Amino acid sequence: MAAPLLFLLLLSFSLSSSLIQASSNSICSSHNFTNNKSFTQCTDLPHLSSSLHWTYDSSGSLSIAFIAPVSSPNGWIAWALNPKMDSMIGAQALIAFKQTDGSMAVKTYNIVSYESIKESPISYETSDLSAESGSDGDLRLFATIKIGTDVQSLNQIYQVGESVTNGVPDRHELKSDNLASKGIFNLGETLVPESAPGADSKSSSASDGLGEVTRSLSVLASFFVIFLVQFLMVV
Repeated sequence: MAAPLLFLLLLSFSLSSSLIQASSNSICSSHNFTNNKSFTQCTDLPHLSSSLHWTYDSSGSLSIAFIAPVSSPNGWIAWALNPKMDSMIGAQALIAFKQTDGSMAVKTYNIVSYESIKESPISYETSDLSAESGSDGDLRLFATIKIGTDVQSLNQIYQVGESVTNGVPDRHELKSDNLASKGIFNLGETLVPESAPGADSKSSSASDGLGEVTRSLSVLASFFVIFLVQFLMVV
């Protein structure tokens, strides 16, 4: 009787430890931003080792930070919304790259062709466009986009490329990760009051939330282990 229960004890402890470790390994929760930038939500995207941070406020503004690594100093990153489908064609894109003078730029592109792109206005009102290079070789794109209120989900497309020629991003690779980097961006219940405490640099970041989850899992695991130990002592 004691042997199976001991096995159950060890198994439950192992599973609890795995859950805690997994919750601590989120890439997006480890990001720190300059200029007191802060976001209420973050997620690790399934492709291109990329992450997205965002805040969707009650005025209908979506503030985002898209982060992805590039293998070349002359590389670029892009994040886009497509109001009609999860496709590159029709995407309203923001592309960040380093200009010839060494400064970072974010430009807008209405994608109408697979062959080439041209800087152009997009269907969303944008502001606070900026970009920076991270110390670990990634690029970071920041923007605020007016998407309207009560939006639950959007089609998002994201991408990376290895070069820019004469101020124009060159075509990206056609590897499976590049072709799959799109999907539904679920805003869900992420709406927060625009001027509520916590919407500025003093707000609770996604990493704070993750830390709270980790602590809760740790406490639950501890109680469960104590219960099983006491049960074993009784039997």
